[in-house]
Formats: sequence, C-alpha cells, structure tokens
Amino acid sequence: MIRFAITFVLAAAIPLGDAVAADAPQQAAATEFRIHPIGHIKKANDRMLIVLDKKYQDGLLGLEQWSHVQVIWWFDKNDTPQQRSILQVHPRGNPQNPLTGVFACRAPVRPNLIGLSLCKVLAVNDNVVEVETIDAFEGTPVLDLKPFAPGQDLASGVKVPKWAGPK
Repeated sequence: MIRFAITFVLAAAIPLGDAVAADAPQQAAATEFRIHPIGHIKKANDRMLIVLDKKYQDGLLGLEQWSHVQVIWWFDKNDTPQQRSILQVHPRGNPQNPLTGVFACRAPVRPNLIGLSLCKVLAVNDNVVEVETIDAFEGTPVLDLKPFAPGQDLASGVKVPKWAGPK
C-alpha cells in the first residue's frame, strides 16, 4: 500500500461578525496540519472492503452494532493543482445541469478533495469492514469512519435543486 500524508494549510481567519464572540482570539497566521489515512478501499470480486491499518483495528469495536457507516475518504485520483482550482461544474458531469459552485454540489473536484459516502455495513472482521457499496476506487485512502446515527444525522424541511433529484 502507498503511504502518504495530506497536509492542509489554513489561511488567516475571517471575522464572522456576530457569529463569533467578541473575545474570541483571531488567528492571523496560516496553520498547517496533517491527516494520515487510516486505511484504504479494496474491491475483491463482488465485495467492497474498507481495510484499516492494523494499528486502528481496536477503533472498530462496536461498529458491527451499526447498520450504516459514513466513510470519509480522499479523492486521490483527482489530486492535481488543476482539479483543486475548479470551483464551478455542471453537476453529475451533465452539461444540461446548470453551472454550480462545488460547495453546492457533490463534485469530485474541489479545493480539498474530501469524499463522503454513506455505506451499509455487512460485516466487521478484524481490521476489515465489508460494506454493500462505496463510490470510491480500489486503493482510495480512507481518512475516517463515523457511524450513521438517525436522530443525530437528520434534517427536516430538506430542499434540493431540481437537478439533484433521483437520476
């Protein structure tokens, strides 16, 4: 497996008016931090697997009690300066859809190439989570797993643009 670290550099803080407490410290200097993948996607025959590094295996304790998991992963196959600079796309790659900002759709091109998939958990064995399906490629780095929690992960009065409805 290829090992790498993802480095983020945060620019100066932007004041948010009333949303930020008056006594909150303002950061003027850039901040850098690293995220290390915890595992990768493996597609074996008809099986979709999230294979964690063995050192993270203990973190899976209890995941088998959940029906679904949110998988946070890195669009490593898209990681170029050109792909990161694209800020508007036709969603779903369809030129019939209106030009839309990448923060208003789920395009795989964006400044930080973070992917998020909601997956049905089929099994948890040792350091491997088998899921029903995932929209990531073989070898894709996995950054984190979070159980889907109905009641916490829900929204009411949801609205979406016409193009975002079922295909």
